[in-house]
Amino acid sequence: ILSALCPLCSPLQVDGLFIIGWMYLPPHDPHVDDPMRFKPLFRIHLMERKCATVECMYGHKGPHNGHIQIVKKDEFSTKCNQTDHHRMSGGRQEEFRTWLREEWGRTLEDIFHEHMQELILMKFIYTSQYDNCLTYRRIYLPPSSPEDLIRPGLFKGTYGSHGLEIVMLSFHGRKAKGTKITGDPNIPAGQQTVEIDLAHPLQLPDIENLRDFSELSRIVLEAQEQVRRREQEQEQRQEEEERSQQAPSQPAASPLGGECAKGEETATGAEGTTQSEAPGSQPFVLPMGVISRNEDYPRSCRICFYGTGLIAGHGFTSPERTPGVFVLFDDDRFGFIWLELKSFSLYSRIKVSFQNAEAPSREAFDEMLKNIQSLAT
Repeated sequence: ILSALCPLCSPLQVDGLFIIGWMYLPPHDPHVDDPMRFKPLFRIHLMERKCATVECMYGHKGPHNGHIQIVKKDEFSTKCNQTDHHRMSGGRQEEFRTWLREEWGRTLEDIFHEHMQELILMKFIYTSQYDNCLTYRRIYLPPSSPEDLIRPGLFKGTYGSHGLEIVMLSFHGRKAKGTKITGDPNIPAGQQTVEIDLAHPLQLPDIENLRDFSELSRIVLEAQEQVRRREQEQEQRQEEEERSQQAPSQPAASPLGGECAKGEETATGAEGTTQSEAPGSQPFVLPMGVISRNEDYPRSCRICFYGTGLIAGHGFTSPERTPGVFVLFDDDRFGFIWLELKSFSLYSRIKVSFQNAEAPSREAFDEMLKNIQSLAT
């Protein structure tokens, strides 16, 4: 899988004498369970040995002259040599309305919320400025293990007025990470949108009390404080271990270290217990006041965990991690309640089969995650 630095996911496919780069687009907001949409982005015509022509497929006037440059291993760039093919006779207004119909499945008149209109216009400007030159880098699918809560992979998720975006769910011991493969004007692609603490399951109240947002907020903030204390104890323990290594004649154990070790055993036990209990289910409903783009979310869930979600201002300004709830519905769907935003994101698995996309090793996958995050930053 190759991901462009603009919000696209574009695998390559060999079709006879052509190599075609496809743009994989999420379904129209907010229908996360609908299949992905496909559009050709570029085409390489293999005419004869060491001879090929490149065509840009972007725009509405058919294939036209393009160029491809191999930058280095697992990286290349494409450039359109006839960008006038991307333009429309009616100017930017016609291009925006056409983009809105194709990408969102609606017209400007259908969108009444002024803030949503602003965000959609920003996304159009952001994506259209990269329509003539794109850079691609390889993305590996996350490796899986029998201990994983569900099978890792790519998911379509609702992001409020930003529409649907693509997120990669991967597991890292006691943590699960949701990394954006496509982005928006607030949080760009490559950033870690959610992080789930698998050692800290949450016991939600009964269905009636769950409707009370203040009750859910109390549970999550208590979990946040417990996680903060645990992390502080772990840091103190590490500092004491480092000091004891520097002075081996002194005893390494301390009451605090013993308490921390006990806490770690409890967390490990909780993780094992929650994963074995995952097939169960409990009623679920969103608290009053929590906004969801998709009201057709599941009304039962398997298990919930404390987690954090990344929020920021326009242009990725003042980013911060805020508390939330990871909700596992089934093998192919999960959700995240953003406590501070009073918002709910629903994610559904992308069931497209990507061939030869597995990471050669866990180390290679982790390195890829670091690289795409540094590019976005």
